[in-house]
This record gives sequence, structure tokens and C-alpha cells, in this order.
Amino acid sequence: MRQTVFGLQVVMLIGLYLFLYAPIFYIIYVSFQTNNIWPFPPDFSLHHYQSLLGLRDFHAALFNSVIIGGATAVLSALFATMAAIGVLRYRTRWRATVAGLYLAPLFIAHILIGIASLIFNKSVLGLPGNLGSAVIANATYATAFAFLIVLAQLARYDWRLDEAAMVFGASPVGTFREVTLPLIWPSVLGAAIVSFLMAFNNLEVTFYQVGATPTLPTLAWGELRHGISEELYALTSLINGAVFLLLAMLYGLLRSGVLRVEYRD
Repeated sequence: MRQTVFGLQVVMLIGLYLFLYAPIFYIIYVSFQTNNIWPFPPDFSLHHYQSLLGLRDFHAALFNSVIIGGATAVLSALFATMAAIGVLRYRTRWRATVAGLYLAPLFIAHILIGIASLIFNKSVLGLPGNLGSAVIANATYATAFAFLIVLAQLARYDWRLDEAAMVFGASPVGTFREVTLPLIWPSVLGAAIVSFLMAFNNLEVTFYQVGATPTLPTLAWGELRHGISEELYALTSLINGAVFLLLAMLYGLLRSGVLRVEYRD
């Protein structure tokens, strides 16, 4: 009986992974084929990647997406860390309300955040559609996820360490820099990475903020209206490859002990 249940679990797990990753690997496979319609039997070629390298629009879109993702990662990790420390360190009656406000974007559709941010930035702040307004809008949504990541690490943090440091003369800033941050930096790094990936790949929020400024998601969406071009296969493969490489690097750091996420008393 146990062997039967275990076998069913293995089959379900394999089916789940095939459902999730088979389309990704298929796109990567097609990106190296000369024939996109029926890429069988295989005829490997780098033509799609060569065409992608020759398109300057994709280069500018990549640069803009990296700017949006990097700035969003910094803002989200910063605000999420401050919020998590404030919620857990200072036990006031308002901390549940503050936590709820930070988590509220999780329950709002991307497109609503994009439209609301567009109206607010234009009518109230007077900000035109550019990379700056896109960073603000993406940070609004990504901070909620970053907040959860940092909160999970700080929930096990011993605040007596901070109190001991301040007893011996450390300032609040010095205490955070010398005591708190060295212990929680893996969660801050994880929050920044998640925020970067969310902003880098986001379409619904970014589309309403950037105006005519191209990003990879908006450029790919525009290309899809005219059909799937050869360059999109190569672009999708490169982005997925970069994500897999990043995850492999993080896994290697965890296995080697360079990066530790556990908390030690």
C-alpha cells in the first residue's frame, strides 16, 4: 500500500514538473532551430540569437528593464526591512494595521495598480510617464512580497542582541549596521532578488507608466500583436537562462555554506 502511494506521488510530481517546465524547455529548444513551425527533426542554428543581437530596440529595452528592476529591488528591500523591524520590534496597537497596509497590494490586480498609479502620478504628483514613475509603481507592489520575506527571518530574531549592543554604547544606526544586518542580510538579499525579478518581468504595472519608453515586457507584447517573431524565441530563452543561472548560483552558495539562511542562537 505504501509503495503504491509513493509511486502515485512520484508520478504526480513528475507530471507537475512537466506541466510547469516543458513549455519553457520547448521554447529554448525552438530558439536553436531553423524551422519554428515544426522544429523536427532538429536543425540547430544560432540565427535567432544573431538577429536579436542586431536589434537596437531590444538593447534599449533590456537596459530600461534592468534599471526598473534594480531600482525597485533597492526601494522594496529598504522599505520592507524598515517595516518588518518596526512591526516586530515595537509592539504597538497599530502594528497590525501597518502590516495590513504593506500586504494590501497582494490582493490588488496588477492592472489596477498600474492604472491607479498612472492617474495618481499624473494628477497629484505631476509625474510624466517615465522610468521613475514605473519604479515607484513596481516598488509599491514588490514591497509587499519583500516584506513577507524579511518578516519571516525577523520573526526568529533575538532583539536582546540589539539591546545589548546599545547598552554598550552603540547608536541605533551602528546597532543595525554591526549587529542586525549581518544576521538578516540573506533575507534582505532574497527580498531584493524577488523584487528585481518581479519588476523586470512585469507588464501590467510598467505598461501604464513608461509611456513610449521601451522595456522588454512591453516590447515583447508589442511584437506579439504581429505574431511570434524569431527574436522572441531567443529573448525568452535568454531571460529564462539568466533566471535558472541565478537560481543555480544561489543553490551553490547555500550548498557550499557561503550563504546561510538559518538563524543561530
